[in-house]
Amino acid sequence: MSVVAGIIIYLLTFWTLLFTILPWGNHAPETPEKGMAGSAPARPRIKQKFLICAGVSAVIWLIIFALVQLEVIDFYEISRQMVMEDKS
Repeated sequence: MSVVAGIIIYLLTFWTLLFTILPWGNHAPETPEKGMAGSAPARPRIKQKFLICAGVSAVIWLIIFALVQLEVIDFYEISRQMVMEDKS
């Protein structure tokens, strides 16, 4: 796996997980402040969620990296098969 492919896989994993993790544990305040949206979370804990997301993304990236290095996943073979299917 090239460096660029590794970075792209990590970023795709990170952003997908981030949008999954962001709503966890959010609760609207019982009495929202004037001028704020009533649905705005009282304690969003963004920094904690970013750190969790970065860690989980790193673990997933390591698993994907190992699968590619052990040739369990072979992107070149997959692309060759796709080309053969398109030709037929």
